Amino acid sequence: MKQLFDFILRFGNLNQQQIDFISSKATEINLSKDEYFSEAGKVAKQVGFIIDGILRVCYYNNKGEEITKYFIDENNMVVDLESFDNEICSSAYVQAVTDCKMIVFSRKDWLELLQTIVGWEVIVHKIISRALIQKVERRSPLVSEDATTRYLKFLEIYPTVVNRIPLSYIASYLGMTQSSLSRIRKNIGHKDRT
Repeated sequence: MKQLFDFILRFGNLNQQQIDFISSKATEINLSKDEYFSEAGKVAKQVGFIIDGILRVCYYNNKGEEITKYFIDENNMVVDLESFDNEICSSAYVQAVTDCKMIVFSRKDWLELLQTIVGWEVIVHKIISRALIQKVERRSPLVSEDATTRYLKFLEIYPTVVNRIPLSYIASYLGMTQSSLSRIRKNIGHKDRT
């Protein structure tokens, strides 16, 4: 729980009673590699915080190809906001890329926190704004650059991720084939895991 509150308290203040109340609503879960935190076609029912591990957000395009939109690593909140807030079916999958340890809140408990804790909504809004900015920053530099530059930018953006996840996911995120990615990695002196 400490990691969760270290994170939350960067965005606002809570007293001990409020912290205890939030703790009482939180559940620790383990998500195995390849398991889904939320799925396309279903309504997202929980908000999560990653203590350890990496998740990815992905979808299938109209050709049936799997596209990785972005990765979410430790000390970040995870929720398919549109689906969760509006109770509509999600268009994306949120999948564990590694084994993950998470803290989760059910929709009911999350709404109760919003209604009960003064200032919680402001904190949540700040966390969401930061996540959206991060998402744009992580996406935009990757669009216009050549393949090698995109990969180098990826290493800058996700320094802790690259050796922990399959290259196929990274290639999909960068919009290239796995063989192109392997070539680039070889050119800049990275060893590929087979």
